Amino acid sequence: METHAINIRRGGPADLPAVLAILDSAVVWLNGRGITAQWGTTPFTSRPATVEHVGRVMGEGEPWIAEVDGVPAGTLTLTPHPGAYVPPAGEPERYVRYLATDGRFHGLGVGAALLAHAAEETRRAGVSLLRVDCFAGSEGRLVAYYERQGFTRTDPFTVDAWPGQVLEMRV
Repeated sequence: METHAINIRRGGPADLPAVLAILDSAVVWLNGRGITAQWGTTPFTSRPATVEHVGRVMGEGEPWIAEVDGVPAGTLTLTPHPGAYVPPAGEPERYVRYLATDGRFHGLGVGAALLAHAAEETRRAGVSLLRVDCFAGSEGRLVAYYERQGFTRTDPFTVDAWPGQVLEMRV
């Protein structure tokens, strides 16, 4: 298997179009596998409120861009708090938001590299708790993915019939 170097860099407001392109590609990739309940079937870029939300989350935290051969291949934003639908931890934490890999780069370890980087950034900030939430449908495949990355399940939740799972990692 061919290997590709993954470079992770700090993002900023100018990266919003690249982040949205990655998210749009992830929707296409998911839909191509019959997974329509996770992020829906409509591109992020065609939903103005969602575009605004992604930009706001990026502004509240630290956006990170993974590049493969200089091309944006994945993204996540680390924030000091979860989204409004998950209670805060009651201790300092970093929260993974909008983790996604561009469909062209699936299978290269982009998501795993971003999560390892998030753990290191959390440690560097002197914070010991890293949390994430994800879609718990589709036979729990995404939950299992996070468990393989070292996270442990904590609290399940539901938002408008969308099943979710919070996971955490001590760093």
